[in-house]
Amino acid sequence: MAVRAEQARQRGADLLVTPELFIPGYAPTLVHGTDGEAHRQQLAALAAGMGIGLVASTVEHEDGDHYISASLFSADGTELTRYRKQNLFGRDENSVFTPGTMPPVVVPFNGVRVALGICFDVEFPEFVRSAALAGAELLCVPTAVPLREPDASGRQPLDTRLIPAMVVPTRALESQIFIAYANHAGPSFAGLSTIADPYGRHLSAAADDGELIVADIDLESLVQARADTGYLARFANHTASVYTP
Repeated sequence: MAVRAEQARQRGADLLVTPELFIPGYAPTLVHGTDGEAHRQQLAALAAGMGIGLVASTVEHEDGDHYISASLFSADGTELTRYRKQNLFGRDENSVFTPGTMPPVVVPFNGVRVALGICFDVEFPEFVRSAALAGAELLCVPTAVPLREPDASGRQPLDTRLIPAMVVPTRALESQIFIAYANHAGPSFAGLSTIADPYGRHLSAAADDGELIVADIDLESLVQARADTGYLARFANHTASVYTP
């Protein structure tokens, strides 16, 4: 991760978003038993040493429960917020982790109001809209979306590459928010990390085998997008409950 952090800093990035459980490895049944406090300390030190903000996902233990969490660290190593994944995905995650119950907290980072989600969370429009209504301008999403294996007939109707390619920019458009979505890549994951803008455009997108991507978060564009369509304003004018899965 230090190499990627240095590359991101050299390319002028203020914030690096990494995939879900990037440090311990995305293997829920293997990594759930070890609390990630040591990893969070390493991440804080890395952020401070490199002078760059970091979003990273770790395992978190509390009162006998295990969570998949994500943290936002400032460039001086301060952990600004931590969020627990609400929407667990698949048999492995659900067998060893507990879903979080609290919505993400919106915090300021370098002049941008940021909230965190994790992987499956972003596939639910209510989750993204709730973050936008709470004031988020950028939603950062560490992700581990696997490719689906063909069934016995050799077919697999769900191509999970559609999530970063289509679903993520749609969520950004309909909730009028920037989304930075960092997915694992390689032979068993969908890859295609993306940064989407409030118009539903890919500002930058990675190949399926992974790469570092960079884009600017232009808040003037956000204001214009919200004025152009008014999607978010329509929901803001109604009494809204907090999203809980």
